[in-house]
Amino acid sequence: MKRILDESELNLESGRLCLEFANTADWHARAEPVETLHEYSDLIAWAERVGLVSGEEAQALAREALRDPEQAANVLAWGIELREAIYRVLVAASRGEAADPLDLKILNRGISQASARAHLMPDGEGYTWVWSEEGPALESLLWPVARSTAAVLTSGDLLRVGQCADDRGCGWLFFDTSRNRSRRWCDMRGCGNRAKARRHYNRTHRGKGENEQVLTTQP
Repeated sequence: MKRILDESELNLESGRLCLEFANTADWHARAEPVETLHEYSDLIAWAERVGLVSGEEAQALAREALRDPEQAANVLAWGIELREAIYRVLVAASRGEAADPLDLKILNRGISQASARAHLMPDGEGYTWVWSEEGPALESLLWPVARSTAAVLTSGDLLRVGQCADDRGCGWLFFDTSRNRSRRWCDMRGCGNRAKARRHYNRTHRGKGENEQVLTTQP
């Protein structure tokens, strides 16, 4: 048994685990995103980075993947399929649009698998959620992701899911904690700074062009 971690205990740049997983593809809003999960080991590395598994647990999963490479490849393929469905569902929600029924079917499959592994256990004077595992289950890395997605979709958190507005196709998802939900960029140091610089350039050169036109038309 392993306690189900609260998302506040994880290292999440985007603010929610399901968003973090959706962001494992770079330039996700482009026709051809850049994949970062090429091997099951990449999935392990991501899970360890965000705090889903410890170093010891990561090593156990890596050994299991070496023992059963076919299953590891299947889990990775399923994880990417699930990730893309999650991404499309959340993007649609951020735009106030209905999700594709096929994406919901894929997502519900993941949620069903996760729910079947979640159990309540006594914890001091109360209870806590735990994952029921028999050994290092390769697909266990996807259970918290599916659970996180369900939590976001069925709560007020959904209203705070946003997508980077960068016109190059960044597509990064984030959890908007601003008071009036005004965040537009994945990071002001990246896409936000670029957009700010471009607006400044356009204003400066538009004004310069208008001044030059006035000068050339004066007698």
